[in-house]
This record gives sequence, structure tokens and C-alpha cells, in this order.
Amino acid sequence: MSVKNSISVENGIYTLYFAISISVAVAAIISEIAFLNELPLYYYAIIWIGSFAITFVPLFYNKYNVMRCLKNRMKNSIRWPTKAKVINGVCWAGPFAAIVIFPSYFPYLILVGIGLGNISTYLLLKGYNRINSHEQLITGLISLVAIPITFEVHTSLSIVRGDIAIMLSRILISFAYGAGGIYAMKTRK
Repeated sequence: MSVKNSISVENGIYTLYFAISISVAVAAIISEIAFLNELPLYYYAIIWIGSFAITFVPLFYNKYNVMRCLKNRMKNSIRWPTKAKVINGVCWAGPFAAIVIFPSYFPYLILVGIGLGNISTYLLLKGYNRINSHEQLITGLISLVAIPITFEVHTSLSIVRGDIAIMLSRILISFAYGAGGIYAMKTRK
């Protein structure tokens, strides 16, 4: 890979993080508006898919740096031993699967999934591939630190609505990805 392509791939990291941050923030806000207007449940799927599509389609159109970034990350993780893949999969998917069993913990389980998923991916990339993706560590840590903040808002006497806690957890995830993207941009230029 040439130096120019390597730089392009590195730029893809923070572009990807910013795109996730924007998609989650926009979808969180529009989902809250849909909730307040008591729109049918299927609107949420349209909102989330639409938010990511509107943000990501322009990124992938004639911009191969983001695609190379994703391809390189996936190629690295494919080489991990089965045990590492299972641990990483459980860290990412376990909390999301637990939402079905514990729906009232939805805002916290989202943060746990994003937090543990990013931290486990960071540790495995560092351990097996010698890649220091500190932006993933930052995203994961901010997501985990956001759990008590979301809990405090959710259990506060002045705010007792669960939808606010859900929106807050999503906004904090957006913030976490934005912070990871800023870190990647500052350190990779």
C-alpha cells in the first residue's frame, strides 16, 4: 500500500467515526420526535435506516478510503483465534441481546454494548495485530462512563420519563463516537 493510500485509509477512520456520530445523533432526535407524536413503531426503523443511509451513502460514493478502512479492520479481525472472535462478539452483541430480556434497561445496555464492544475490539487489535486504535478505546470508555449519567437522569425526581433516558444514551453514544473521531483526526494528520 502506498503512503498516499495509507493516509487515505487513516482518514477513513475518523470519517467513519464522524459518520456514526452524526447518524446516531440525528436518528436519536428524530426518534424522540416520533415518540412524542406517537407515530407507529415501523417509523423507528425508517428513521434509523434512513439516518445511516443519508450519512453513509455520500461517504461511500467514490470515496474508497472509508471502504479500505472497514476492509482492513475486518481483515485483521478475521485472523483472530476463534476464542477472541467469540469474546468480541459477546462484548458487542451480548448487551444488545439482553435488551429482549431486560427491556427496561435499554438505555444502559446500549451503552454497555458500545462500550464493551469498542474496548474489546481495541484490546484485540492491539494484542493480535499491534494496532493502537485509541479512538475505539476512547469511544468505549466514554460510553461506559455515560451509564451513571444516564442512570442519574433516568432516576432523577425532575425527569421520570424513560424516553429521555433513551435519547440521552443515544446522544452520549454520538458524543463518544464524535470524541473518538476527533482523537483519530488529531493524531493521524
